[in-house]
Amino acid sequence: MFAKNVGGIDRVLRIVIGLALILGFFLNMDGAYSWLYLIGVPIALTGIFSTCLAYRIIGMNTCPTEKR
Repeated sequence: MFAKNVGGIDRVLRIVIGLALILGFFLNMDGAYSWLYLIGVPIALTGIFSTCLAYRIIGMNTCPTEKR
């Protein structure tokens, strides 16, 4: 499908921050702008699947290279 371009600490941080934002949504559902916490969904998904469209566009890659 897509080549992996997110790796290491970047991946872990995306998953943790994404899940924290999703949790914030459920803890503060009555807030006026609580829907903004849902930005955590794509952040967490980029960490889970190890691919980021923005990285692909700018040509960045934090995934370690494979040894041959």
